[in-house]
Amino acid sequence: MNLPQPQEKGEVSLEEAIKKRQSVREFSPRALSLKQVSQLLWAAQGITERENSRRSCPSAGALYPLEIYVVVKNLSGTEPGIYYYDAFKHSLEMVRKGNFSTRLADACLGQFFISEAPVVIVICAESERTTWKYGERGARYVHIEAGHCGQNICLQVQSLGLATVPVGAFWDREVQKAIEIPEEYEPLYIFPVGYPK
Repeated sequence: MNLPQPQEKGEVSLEEAIKKRQSVREFSPRALSLKQVSQLLWAAQGITERENSRRSCPSAGALYPLEIYVVVKNLSGTEPGIYYYDAFKHSLEMVRKGNFSTRLADACLGQFFISEAPVVIVICAESERTTWKYGERGARYVHIEAGHCGQNICLQVQSLGLATVPVGAFWDREVQKAIEIPEEYEPLYIFPVGYPK
């Protein structure tokens, strides 16, 4: 499913987004729009320059080990399910239909506010894309990159008038099973997103 083209200029300044950024754990059941999710995914890992395939986040050696999955519960015009974000096509590809929100919340040490969010963004990494070049230090670079990606999500969420909280407490293997990602993809960071309650 192709996503709407992201905007490259917003109404909220970077400084305002930084000042207002906060963690929120209570979400309204109100659906998000494809336009909002498009903007969030572009901020997370979108292509910002086609010629050199540059993305919204810096990446050591431009190796881009991150992969983004979206667990959809309530997204306008979209079936609930697990989706993969294809940055090059700026599109969502369905992995599996169904509501996986509670299953994901269980894998996140029972943090059930995750199951209330209409959309959950999961940042994963295939670390070998970076470690083959940088060895052990490459693992650090992958985690740094996930931090860049996560901050972009937080600031874009704020600029859209939405809410999120970064989640790092989860059982890795259980998250892999819950959202059916390949074994070589390590979940690093989870962002439930919605309107604040």
